[in-house]
Amino acid sequence: YNEDLADVASLPRLESLDISNTSVTDITAILACKDRLKSLTMHHLKCLKMTTTQILDVIRELKFLNHLDISDDKQFTSEIALRLLEQKDILPNLVSLDISGRKHVTDEAVETFVKQRPLMQFVGLLATDAGYSLFLTGEGNLKVSGEANETQISEALRRYSERAFFVREALFHLFSLTHFMENTKPEILKLVVVGMRNHPLNLPVQLAASACVFNLTKQDLAAGMPVRLLADVTHLLLKAMEHFPNHQQLQKNCLLSLCSDRILQDVPFNRFEAAKLVMQWLCNHEDQNMQRMAVAIISILAAKLSTEQTAQLGAELFIVRQLLQIVKQKTNQNVVDTTLKFTLSALWNLTDESPTTCRHFIENQGLELFMKVLESFPSESSIQQKVLGLLNNIAEVKELHSELMWEDFIDHISKLLHSVEVEVSYFAAGIIAHLISRGEQAWTLSRNQRSSLLDELHSAILNWPTPECEMVAYRSFNPFFPLLGCFMTPGVQLWAVWAMQHVCSKNPARYCSMLIEEGGLHHLFNIKENNQSDADVQRIAVSILDSLEKHILRHGRPPPY
Repeated sequence: YNEDLADVASLPRLESLDISNTSVTDITAILACKDRLKSLTMHHLKCLKMTTTQILDVIRELKFLNHLDISDDKQFTSEIALRLLEQKDILPNLVSLDISGRKHVTDEAVETFVKQRPLMQFVGLLATDAGYSLFLTGEGNLKVSGEANETQISEALRRYSERAFFVREALFHLFSLTHFMENTKPEILKLVVVGMRNHPLNLPVQLAASACVFNLTKQDLAAGMPVRLLADVTHLLLKAMEHFPNHQQLQKNCLLSLCSDRILQDVPFNRFEAAKLVMQWLCNHEDQNMQRMAVAIISILAAKLSTEQTAQLGAELFIVRQLLQIVKQKTNQNVVDTTLKFTLSALWNLTDESPTTCRHFIENQGLELFMKVLESFPSESSIQQKVLGLLNNIAEVKELHSELMWEDFIDHISKLLHSVEVEVSYFAAGIIAHLISRGEQAWTLSRNQRSSLLDELHSAILNWPTPECEMVAYRSFNPFFPLLGCFMTPGVQLWAVWAMQHVCSKNPARYCSMLIEEGGLHHLFNIKENNQSDADVQRIAVSILDSLEKHILRHGRPPPY
């Protein structure tokens, strides 16, 4: 290596030399280019066998040097930085000096050295004991990389993005500095992103970076961050979770950052992969606080996935089993908390238009468990709504019809049909409507019960007040179309048209377009034109058609019929 250095040093036009992290043991050969060398970088020369005096004797000869880097990663106890700073007649043309990571450096020594060299523009002091004086803030003409303030830390992250040890040091101090951050700092988050991206497999860097990301994006701070930047951050957090699946603190940091409405709702990222990663974490850990966050993330992500992705995610048997286990645990403890609510929401979203997930639910005794939930929390309407919403999804699956032909189940649902809470009554009605829609032959319980349920269904729907807000979201109207053809059971049709009118009136931009694109006009016209149509059903169908006509006129979209 020393011979190689000698060969390089003899190059006639050599002005800049970087021998960082090499196995050079002697730098004397550099003297061959002392009259032309302007930049010398010797970061972490781990094999150097020269004494401090010998090294300084070489440096002393480099009179034209503008930049000198003798930084290290704190491994050595050499006093070279201190000794260098004490030299008055050395490096007269120096503009930049980096002694980061060196021992025994003081503010006083640095200040004296810099003042003796008026051309100085930068000094590197990260991971030293210096940089805390007013002279060395880094906020004036003299740039400083260090740990004393935001300016110094930012400079360090910019300059040392390729040096893992220094990135970790800077991030460690940034974490402390941003603990009580009140203002959005996208420029700092960008620097954190660079550090994470450059060192994906370095655990200390990822650990410190993920903690900084949380501080920089928590609560309202994320709202002021550019979406593209948050997308980069989210991608890197997910990569960190993937690379270090068994490191609990790192996983916790990443989950804390991901549990943000701004990120989960607005930022583009691979939600399917994210949901899988979070589910895997959930299956391997029992930390109660983290469990709450994980199921919250999953419930929101599941609602954002396509039908195909939801089905694919729900098809992973361990996911349904794990979520049901959490529901069982909370029910046995008789506890209603956000973890239970988010878990129910996650299961509701995962079973939406996903027959495979619905089957997993049934096969893992989900129906019996959800009956127990309804019995355990009779006054909790928010719990009832989520349970019944999921059971609606089960009822939509024709192949699982027989699983719901259970007298205790039907009796309980019929009682909830008369709930004073319209959200509860609505979902109970949906279950009954789907089960009745398949005809008398498929109804294996009492025929009289079916007939009376149909009457109760009709009257309950007519008594519902108009909800103030959108109480349900649908991926498509396809599950409703078979119900619209049930002219012999108008209560079934009534539930379907009421549901369609509800979402179309609350969110016309989304649902009117969806209904037109999926061919809903044809079904509604059939009801309008059919002489056998029930008057209540016909009235609502005509009302929906009027809304669709207005939507078409406003948006210039011709009807597809």
